[in-house]
Amino acid sequence: MIKPACVIAVVNQKGGVGKTTTAVNLAASVAAAERRTLLVDLDPQGNASSGVGVSPRTVEDSVYDVLIGRSSLGEVVKPTELPALSLAPSKQDLVAAEVELVDDPDRSYKLRAALRELLAVEAFEYVFIDCPPSLGLLTVNALSAADRVLVPMQCEYYALEGLTALMATIDRVKAGMNAGLSLEGIVLTMWDPRNNLAHQVAEEVRRHFHVFDAVIPRNVRLSEAPSHGKPVLLYDVQSKGAQGYLSLARELLSRHASQAVPRVRAAR
Repeated sequence: MIKPACVIAVVNQKGGVGKTTTAVNLAASVAAAERRTLLVDLDPQGNASSGVGVSPRTVEDSVYDVLIGRSSLGEVVKPTELPALSLAPSKQDLVAAEVELVDDPDRSYKLRAALRELLAVEAFEYVFIDCPPSLGLLTVNALSAADRVLVPMQCEYYALEGLTALMATIDRVKAGMNAGLSLEGIVLTMWDPRNNLAHQVAEEVRRHFHVFDAVIPRNVRLSEAPSHGKPVLLYDVQSKGAQGYLSLARELLSRHASQAVPRVRAAR
């Protein structure tokens, strides 16, 4: 019997907080721990795809084809430089998915159904979904398909307001389409320990939510890695950015080792 995968949506409707960087590098770090991992790029910009060496310009079939029913998820999955990491790529066509699915009563469950079909035959242990910086249909698809939500957050004042809106969306999804959805935790990104406001915001968030001990610092090598089409651990494993994500992966895996990983949700 295939062990059920843990599906984690990496979500923040605010842009520029390190969401895609977190999805790519956490997935790569978990894969480096020899856990078979799938990265699903659900952002039309395709940055997660290019971040693991797959240019959206070279992609023929993508997650867009999966959502509109033209392809299965298994048919679009591609290998990456890391043996344990696979990618379901995105490209610009994904922008049209919300319009094309507007009259489909099951439009919020397309990714869930596709993942259920794939995970019935493929032994992935972890699935990370990189979401667009919005709370539209694509993100709702990710939330309806996920077991857990991981929120990358930059420690600044406006991040607290955005977090409130995101939690309200998660609660609505739990109430209406995915009762088992839970918050994996919040990871602090672009961390600068010299910034007093960062410490204040972090303390406020810790009072209300689970925040990972591992933090992701501002790091030049981390910023450079995507231009080389590599996760940072393949670009410069000794960098502070790579070590931050490896620590995050260890913390995540350690938590999951002490608790049962939930099954992927069944299609509606």
